[in-house]
Amino acid sequence: MFSFFAKRKASAALINGIGVDVRPGETLLHAALRQGIDFPHSCRVGGCASCKCKLISGQVKELTETGYILSDEELDAGYILACQSVPKGEVSIEVDLAAFQTRRRVRGKVVAQDKLTHDITRLVIQLEESLPYKAGQYADLCFDILPLYARSFSFANRPQPDGKVSFFIRKVQGGCVTSVINDQSLLGQGAMVVGPEGDFYLRPSAAPLLLVAGGSGLAPILALLEEALSVGAQRSVTLLFGAREERDLYALDEISALAAQWRASFHFVPVLSGATSDSNWQGARGLVSELIPKFLEDGAHAYLCGPPVMIDSAVLMLRGSAVPCDHIYADRFTTHHDPLAATA
Repeated sequence: MFSFFAKRKASAALINGIGVDVRPGETLLHAALRQGIDFPHSCRVGGCASCKCKLISGQVKELTETGYILSDEELDAGYILACQSVPKGEVSIEVDLAAFQTRRRVRGKVVAQDKLTHDITRLVIQLEESLPYKAGQYADLCFDILPLYARSFSFANRPQPDGKVSFFIRKVQGGCVTSVINDQSLLGQGAMVVGPEGDFYLRPSAAPLLLVAGGSGLAPILALLEEALSVGAQRSVTLLFGAREERDLYALDEISALAAQWRASFHFVPVLSGATSDSNWQGARGLVSELIPKFLEDGAHAYLCGPPVMIDSAVLMLRGSAVPCDHIYADRFTTHHDPLAATA
């Protein structure tokens, strides 16, 4: 644990007034974690905004575009992402450490495990107590069978009174946790859920919704829709769901049920990028981001969730269609490639 009474020393950065050494080319987040500061973070690649902080003085080199992660108000106020910011000389930043330290840790047990596709599994965990969160946010999961590994996954359902939480988990080649979840039975296994985290949730508005999901990125999108339906939302919806092949489409019955109950227009468009010319697929083909101009309504707010390459492409399409940054919300799904532990 970092002590705020530590002796100040010459440094390239001040974090809440405390001196921190930053090595050449090192990000503010990496430097803080290396020196024991419990700095808010999760994805470390500029996709979740957990590490946002306010730049008080100095300049930083930003490694990626942050305009669709941070709002215009945050950018105007000087907010940056610590995981993507390399100091140019001495800098001073302020960060809310308390918000990260107050995340709740709740024990639970796996009560359902269902294959949705050949590489995506729905996992349902019964929590010992409720965990308040906003539909669209995520949590860190750590399973008793793999106590040394924690991974972040988005909630696939809105908060439930019975404390059950669902996750859609895609198997990553070489991924320790996701391989066990997809290849082994975890029924009855204990787990720790830590959260909530993330700024991906539905903002109040009457504007039309453009929802773009890829792969397991459908999880928070469905949670958003469930929550909006429960409070009587009447915004028109276009849901673009990108997959490679027809076998990669899933949750179609759930989407149909949502569409049937929706109080405004609901247009669902599955898009396959890898469907062969001789397949029987009659739907849309190509990259899901390429269809955005065709289905974008005037004044729509966009919510994007999936792999970084899909998010980046979708943002370019939206900006090219004059959608302002503060109407674009994104959750970039990143993956961990690590060798499966011998004891797993």
